[in-house]
Amino acid sequence: MSKGIARLGWILFFIMVIITAVMAWQFIYTGKTELASDNRKALILEDFEKDFLLAEMRGFLNSVHQIIDGIEKDNMEQILSAAKDSGFSDVANVPASLRGKLPMEMKKMGFSVHRAFDQMALDAEQLGDKEHTLSQLNEILATCTACHALYRVR
Repeated sequence: MSKGIARLGWILFFIMVIITAVMAWQFIYTGKTELASDNRKALILEDFEKDFLLAEMRGFLNSVHQIIDGIEKDNMEQILSAAKDSGFSDVANVPASLRGKLPMEMKKMGFSVHRAFDQMALDAEQLGDKEHTLSQLNEILATCTACHALYRVR
């Protein structure tokens, strides 16, 4: 009788491990999306998550504007400040629920943009080269464009 209970315990344990793995896969990797009418992945978000994500994108856009303005005015301090604004400093404020709903590919793109802004700030401070900054900005915008081509908010 005790062997049967032990076997049942192991079976339940493995079932729980499988359920946990599937949930982790869903939470960490695939996110919460559905295919949109324009063949992009639509992120299924609560209003506060959508507001947060869109505010972050507007922040990126504002930084891009300030960086271009800084390049035009040859103002590396402005570039440094704008790039820092979109670096990793705010990533800790992302709601946990939103992190779980974003697909891994989108997370990777977002992290790469934050890292690129941090690198731009560092390079602006150390190199002071507008052409280098412009090249970095081009790479950042390529990532933004790719993300917007793949995803939309619902």
